[in-house]
Amino acid sequence: HGRNGKKPHLDLSENQIQGIPRKAFRGITDVKNLQLDNNQISCIEDGAFRALRDLEILTLNNNNITRIPLTSFNHMPKIRTLRLHSNYLYCDCHLAWLSDWLRQRRSIGQFTFCMAPVHLRGFNVADVQKKEYVCSGSHSEPPSCNANSITCPSACTCSNNIVDCRGKGLTEIPSNLPEGIVEIRLEQNSIKTVPPGAFSQYKKLKRIDISKNQISDIAPDAFHGLKSLTSLVLYGNKITEIPKGLFDGLVSLQLLLLNANKINCLRVNTFQDLHNLNLLSLYDNKLQTISKGLFAPLQSIQTLHLAQNPFVCDCHLKWLADYLQDNPIETSGARCSSPRRLANKRISQIKSKKFRCSGSEDYRSKFTGECFMDLVCPEKCRCEGTIVDCSNQKLTRLPSHLPEYATDLRLNDNDISVLEATGVFKKLPSLRKINLNNNKIKEIREGAFDGATGVQELMLTGNQLESVQGRMFRGLTGLKTMMLRSNLISCVNNDTFTGLSSVRLLSLYDNRITTITPGAFNTLVSLSTINLLSNPFNCNCHLAWLGKWLRKRRIVSGNPRCQKPSFLKEIPIQDVAIQDFTCDGNDESSCLLSPRCPDQCTCVDSVVRCSNKGLRILPKVTFDGTHFTGKGKISKETYNTATAFSDSPRILSYNRLRCIPTHAFNGLKSLRVLTLHGNDISSVPEGSFNDLVSLSHLALGTNPLNCDCSLRWLSEWVKAGYKEPGIARCSGPEDMADRLLLTTPTHRFQCKGPVDISIVSKCNPCLSSPCKNNGTCNNDPVEFYRCTCPFGFKGRDCNMPINACIQNPCQNGGTCHLTEANKDGFSCSCPLGYEGERCEINPDDCEDNDCENNSTCMDGINNYVCLCPPNYTGELCDEVINHCVPELNPCKHESKCISLDRGFRCECLPGYSDKHCETDDDDCASHKCRHGAVCVDAVNGYTCVCPQGFSGLFCENPPPMVLLQTSPCDHYECQNGAQCIVVHHEPVCRCLAGFAGQKCEKLITVNFVGKDSYVELPSAKIRPQANISLQVATDKDNVPPPNVETINDGQFHSVELVMLNQTLNLVVDKGTPKSLGKLQKQPTVSINTPLYIGGIPTSTGLSSLRQGTDRMSNGFHGCIHDVRINNELQDFKDLPQQSLGVLPGCKSCNICKHGICRSIEKTSVICECHPGWTGPLCDQEIGDPCLSNKCIHGKCTAANFAYTCKCSEGYMGLYCDKKNDSSNPCRIMKCNHGQCKISEHGEPYCECDPNYSGEHCDKENLCQGEIVREVIHKQHGYSSCVTASKVPQMECRGSCSNGQCCVPLRSKRRKYIFQCVDGSSFMEELERHVECGCSKCL
Repeated sequence: HGRNGKKPHLDLSENQIQGIPRKAFRGITDVKNLQLDNNQISCIEDGAFRALRDLEILTLNNNNITRIPLTSFNHMPKIRTLRLHSNYLYCDCHLAWLSDWLRQRRSIGQFTFCMAPVHLRGFNVADVQKKEYVCSGSHSEPPSCNANSITCPSACTCSNNIVDCRGKGLTEIPSNLPEGIVEIRLEQNSIKTVPPGAFSQYKKLKRIDISKNQISDIAPDAFHGLKSLTSLVLYGNKITEIPKGLFDGLVSLQLLLLNANKINCLRVNTFQDLHNLNLLSLYDNKLQTISKGLFAPLQSIQTLHLAQNPFVCDCHLKWLADYLQDNPIETSGARCSSPRRLANKRISQIKSKKFRCSGSEDYRSKFTGECFMDLVCPEKCRCEGTIVDCSNQKLTRLPSHLPEYATDLRLNDNDISVLEATGVFKKLPSLRKINLNNNKIKEIREGAFDGATGVQELMLTGNQLESVQGRMFRGLTGLKTMMLRSNLISCVNNDTFTGLSSVRLLSLYDNRITTITPGAFNTLVSLSTINLLSNPFNCNCHLAWLGKWLRKRRIVSGNPRCQKPSFLKEIPIQDVAIQDFTCDGNDESSCLLSPRCPDQCTCVDSVVRCSNKGLRILPKVTFDGTHFTGKGKISKETYNTATAFSDSPRILSYNRLRCIPTHAFNGLKSLRVLTLHGNDISSVPEGSFNDLVSLSHLALGTNPLNCDCSLRWLSEWVKAGYKEPGIARCSGPEDMADRLLLTTPTHRFQCKGPVDISIVSKCNPCLSSPCKNNGTCNNDPVEFYRCTCPFGFKGRDCNMPINACIQNPCQNGGTCHLTEANKDGFSCSCPLGYEGERCEINPDDCEDNDCENNSTCMDGINNYVCLCPPNYTGELCDEVINHCVPELNPCKHESKCISLDRGFRCECLPGYSDKHCETDDDDCASHKCRHGAVCVDAVNGYTCVCPQGFSGLFCENPPPMVLLQTSPCDHYECQNGAQCIVVHHEPVCRCLAGFAGQKCEKLITVNFVGKDSYVELPSAKIRPQANISLQVATDKDNVPPPNVETINDGQFHSVELVMLNQTLNLVVDKGTPKSLGKLQKQPTVSINTPLYIGGIPTSTGLSSLRQGTDRMSNGFHGCIHDVRINNELQDFKDLPQQSLGVLPGCKSCNICKHGICRSIEKTSVICECHPGWTGPLCDQEIGDPCLSNKCIHGKCTAANFAYTCKCSEGYMGLYCDKKNDSSNPCRIMKCNHGQCKISEHGEPYCECDPNYSGEHCDKENLCQGEIVREVIHKQHGYSSCVTASKVPQMECRGSCSNGQCCVPLRSKRRKYIFQCVDGSSFMEELERHVECGCSKCL
């Protein structure tokens, strides 16, 4: 804020502000001048300036503003200057309001231009028609922005484009950071993931540090597009795998730290774009091998850290040893972890021949370049090399996820009872061994081993398998060793080992096998060893074939022995004579079992009765009865591998069956009666009764059948055979209630919306979410569903707390006590300030409070707080504040505190200011220190710190003469901002543009901008006789009167004006004097009339030397230098007050394309257009080309965008400016491709067009180059500059055939020095042509 009566002024320009929030200026309402130029503002929130009601000047130049909210300036009634130039205003319907606002206030917001859309670019916002402000359909809503979204995150600090968020407890990457950041520091936080495109929008980023976080997941495109990134630090995280393409495109990266992670695999192309990487650290990870070629793209690598990785030094790592020997850049001492013979040896020092592959260690490492495999070890398991060891962990089922590199899977000594078909082996391409010994396996589901084609060894010893079928082992096509020792197998029949054609070793040792059916081993074509020992073989007629087979095959069998009959006991089977295998009195066979009644049911004759047993699923039988002969033949009833009595009536009535599995009755082709009466069945899957070809009676009554389209098939089925006697009724949907299944027309079975969840969940119970308290539900074939309960809960549905206090039901720190007296089983002891059964109530302590003086009571916990109004204090706000007591005194720097009724006032000591006298005024702002002394601010004064040798209060005393180190410039005062330099030990002033003199004390060159600019020479200097000389430089058509040489080429020309007895003579560039005639006698001209240079003030009423005022309408644009009157150099600084638009130096205003500049302020200009042109920069043509015609003796005729002159009689030429002399010699001269000219001797000749020559311009010149040497002109800033020497350029002239043009074919570049009129010089490379020829037209 200003002081001493100055208007409050807030200057925030030249910062990096990106947005203006809605409440940004609250509290500073008295600001009158607010400057926000040269920031990066792109967002102005609605109402951002609402508090600034006294604002008079607001400047927002050179920002990134595209849109301004409606009514943004409506609360600034005193605004008189608004500047918005050099922004990116988007002129659509949302900016129409600004156009109206500016149109009503023309002088306030000049130079406010549209930048988009393209057709409005460069137009003044106020000049664009309202109908031009349109929006497309998708942009009809007014856009809004959030200034805080592009500012620094609240937890972080931001400065110099660095965002520092170290150790702030962040759990995710901050978003909406400033776009221009070059560094972000996020180390020591709790970030777990790096999401897609997390850093991609910050294109200027050079350094990213996310070390010491919890990162385990990085999106593949997290760093995409960061071409400037030089440093990426990711160490100390939990990264296991580098996603494909993560580092692609990081072409500038020099430092990459990946150490202290859990990376176990790197794709071979991980670093393919890191050509500039200097240091790569992979120290302390889980890498076992590295693919050849991983480091090949690292052309600039100097340091590599690979130590503390469990490297398997097999044949696949040989290349690394060779690489490190050729490139000794690995400085951390990487060593082998295995095999044992190479353990702990440095990789770079091992000979190549020692890197060998053997056995299973090959499988894991050979695929590592692709990183396709899943490398995470399952919970409770141990993974070493390619061995996955899950043994002895009390597992009840196979892990759902196994690492794909596994070759050896150890699941022995667990509690697995069923091998389910989960497809887990389809994902293990390298698996060779499966160990399932010593489990409780009773059942192997069909398809359990699907995908295990590479497994060579299957161990199932010590389980509870009773029967074995070939379909159990489907998928084990490569199996070579099968161990089934110590199970409960009693029969081996013809389909037991089907499909195991590769098995060489089969062990059935220690089972209960008494009989093996003939041909049981026929499919084992590769069998070489079979162990049948320790089985109770019954050597009757059913086993006769085995002795013959053992003798014939000469297979290794260990000589299995007979146990029955007694006379053959312990005799090897292959030694028993064929006639001794007899069934007389001994016809037993373990492969022909009697059917067994299900445990839950009763079986009488051929009836299996299971009604009223509370069944939820169909009963199972665990033996295969396909060979049972007689009444009651067994067939399949698959709900898994269940079998049952097929022609026995199935009575399953009055249970709680809810769901009929699809294949429940498969194979029961002889079943005649099926009773499902009185259950809870709502739906029966289509095709469930396909195998019941003998069924004569189906009882489905008293079931809540849902008769929608899914039960239409059953309606058709019962109608076709009348097997359901018309008892079964529908209970839903609503319009089908109580209708009979048998008699209701089939077309009424329709689906009209979603099925009630209670019906769908009968066959998929988990859909009804039966597990409470966030328990996890899994469908279970035995239990119907099974809940996995979270900590603290138990029971089938997880609805029972382990105990009443386990979930800590007491709130707000209350203590839970178990008690039988309370219905909930617990009671709570509440801390002070809380009450209620669960301590959930905080009573309002403000109901009875003692707060005074209108203070506000705020409830607390067991207490309250009084919020005092201003000037009161104390617990109850009962004390008046004295701000001036020593402990509260807010006045700084020993200022005097004066207590007032409502507050205080500080009386500041000299040198201090602001409300609390806290600001030490900068007295150096107007210091008088000399000779380059440093000003040091003090209280109410300052001190000059003098350079060596100088002294005095202001360092005004130079050093004694004996100090030889002083500079000649120390005593030399250059004026007008000039710099003193030493040349040949003498001081020389380097003048700013326009100034001259030994000390740059004179202003001798000025620049005129606009028609109203002029310089007045005092009348005392102009006498009846005067000689005025000056130098003029301009590139505008505004200097020479008629019939005088043209000098508008941008170079300085000397002009001399001689006045003698009212006669004027003009001499240009020392040439021949030209008479300008006599001065017109005007009543206003007298001896006291001053001389004006560059223009004439409109107030004088004078006209210039030129005839006609129209010639002066544009004024003079250019430079005037070295003005002398009667040979006396004129100093423009000493002349009377100059007009606007007269500036020191020789700057040119070139922004107006077809017009002239006009000064409106010290440094601001607007364009005034020539006739026929319009627009802010005079670059838009007005329709009629004749408005600016140059026809002298003729009439202008418009043609398209050009015009032609129709000459009056007696005149000719392009502009009708030449007399048509009938005796003109050119009448008889024909110039085919050129124009006739008359020589000095009056002879006609042809001046040919380019590419033609000859007397009559009728010869076409062939394409060739001609060297032309000329000075090259160039505008440098505001100065006109030329090359110091002539530049040889080849001009291509001549014609070509086939529609081609004569153009440059080859060019060279060379640097040339340019010298400028303001004394400066610079060097620039120019392209010059060196060869011409015919080619495609440019």
